[in-house]
Amino acid sequence: MDCNNNFSNNIANKLNFFDLMNYYAENNISFVFIIDYELKSPLIFKLSEANGLYINKYCKSNIINNKTIKIKYNIDGFKNYNQNNYNNKQKNIKNYKNISIKKFPINFETYNNRFKLVTDEQKKGNSFLLNLTFKTPIEINNLSLENIFYLSNAKYKLYFIKDGYEFVVFSPETFINIDEKNRIFTYPIKGTTDTKLRNSKKNLLHNSKELAEHLTVVDLLRNDLNIVSSEVKLNKFRYIEKIRTNADSLLQMVSEIEGKLKNNYIKKLGDIFLKLLPAGSISGAPKNKTIEIIKQAELEPRGYYTGVFGYYDGIRNCLKSSVMIRFIENKDDKLYYRSGGGITIYSDALKEYNEMIEKIYVPIY
Repeated sequence: MDCNNNFSNNIANKLNFFDLMNYYAENNISFVFIIDYELKSPLIFKLSEANGLYINKYCKSNIINNKTIKIKYNIDGFKNYNQNNYNNKQKNIKNYKNISIKKFPINFETYNNRFKLVTDEQKKGNSFLLNLTFKTPIEINNLSLENIFYLSNAKYKLYFIKDGYEFVVFSPETFINIDEKNRIFTYPIKGTTDTKLRNSKKNLLHNSKELAEHLTVVDLLRNDLNIVSSEVKLNKFRYIEKIRTNADSLLQMVSEIEGKLKNNYIKKLGDIFLKLLPAGSISGAPKNKTIEIIKQAELEPRGYYTGVFGYYDGIRNCLKSSVMIRFIENKDDKLYYRSGGGITIYSDALKEYNEMIEKIYVPIY
């Protein structure tokens, strides 16, 4: 697709990513977007572009320049593939429910050194909550990342490939949703436990470390919504959701926060995103200082992991988006699973290390 084909593409070619979000929303143009954690390679596609099998983009705004990419998505039921594809995958892949994942995590000594760097900063008062993440080499039997996309059961799914780099996301976490009444919602997740543990739900709700972690992220995201909206309120606090995995199930603790946007918010939709990124639940509090500590503590950049993706409906003026957690990437024909967890001054290094490994799963059952 040549950006000079029409007026709107000429405009798109001259705008940066967040300006382009503003332009598309203001002009009632529906679009899909993918934003990386470091904000170095965000992508935005009009629905007519995103619904093709392959996407040829030449727009500077998308930082692709003469490259071909492929994306598939299911954003809370809004998808760009035929449901029969999913059904056919189930029929054609034998024993897909018996998926096996071999995990090769970093050693505990390496993890503990990074963990100690974080908690030392927290003892100085520089951070109260920090989401520490690492990548784990994995091996999965007989399934491509595209097959995992089709077979996974998740509220938000994304498959992406470009220039030999490939990843799949099957996320349970919402970033922000905006409805037709100009209400903005976010649903922070903090606190996870294995259902195999005795009294798992009760222990999760009464664990002082998990409570402190959840309170901090709720306060952070409530403050974030106050930056872009008014009448911010906490609708639901610490309710439990169950996530099924290929091996067992996990419980996660969620809250719902709501705010009210101005009637003309669509003119500044990109500005709203820029003010809210990165997501508080996968960075920490206070956000700016915590992001600096993350750069010191983690072993490499996150890239698209813990970024966000979603779509905007230009007809109904509403939006749905997700945080890109539960993330597998393919680099040079090697698979890596990205995972982590929230660290507070009350955290135990070994428990956090084991939780990072427990989160390596696929929701195929």
